[in-house]
Amino acid sequence: MNTLDNEVLLSAIDAREESTYVWHSKFEDRFRHHKHIKGQLTYVEGGVIFLYANDKSYFIPARHYLWIPAGVEHHLQHRYRAAIVRNIYFNTKSEEDNPFFDHIGIYPVNSLLLEMLKFSEHWNGDIFPGTHEFGFLNTIQNILPTISKHPLPIVVPTTDNERLRPVLWYIHQHLADELTLEVIAAATGFSERTLSRVFQAALDISFFQYLKLVRITKAMEKLLESDLTISEIAYEVGYDSISSFSNTFFKMTGSRPSTFKELKVASLGTD
Repeated sequence: MNTLDNEVLLSAIDAREESTYVWHSKFEDRFRHHKHIKGQLTYVEGGVIFLYANDKSYFIPARHYLWIPAGVEHHLQHRYRAAIVRNIYFNTKSEEDNPFFDHIGIYPVNSLLLEMLKFSEHWNGDIFPGTHEFGFLNTIQNILPTISKHPLPIVVPTTDNERLRPVLWYIHQHLADELTLEVIAAATGFSERTLSRVFQAALDISFFQYLKLVRITKAMEKLLESDLTISEIAYEVGYDSISSFSNTFFKMTGSRPSTFKELKVASLGTD
């Protein structure tokens, strides 16, 4: 798909304000930073996606859906091409008083929503008011705030700070190592004090908070997209204690690594 085709497709999504637009495809990752006048629901089945928006990266694992409010600039990156992705774009002007639709969120997909999304899998393009398909999709939109009470709390900040980017790259490439502020400062030419200050200023979190987020995000990715054991994954992301890894994972995601890994089996079972 060339640039012109991309522009045509993006225009088609928002061309008819009154419609709900459906596209069961991974095409969104072909676009650079962009936005829609409609709110976007993206569901991931059997794969992993990252959303980049608001200077942050959001991890969307299998059996979760992503909500992107209207007008939010973003782009998606599909790490595993086998993923099945379903995109539905809703006109949310009638929902202006509902705060749910104003914020980016990643939520687990329950059995009801999963079956409704699967029911719509053969629809594509504009779905207009007055059709039974529109009424069905409108029901999906209406139930989202009710069934989506617990967003996934993993958000990794990103930055265009040229001084910090090599540091972030170093962290991502050496997750299995013992990473301390002292080690990373020495490897990247910073003093510990300066590196700590730059982290806080550029990312609005501490070095240690960032490291924990990256390690748990990478662990989530490996739990869903590899056949490694939980102990092997813990080691690969820098934990030498399974209990420490499990406890940190639980505090940050609300589930144990073993429970989270079951999402892989569940998503495969829906194919």
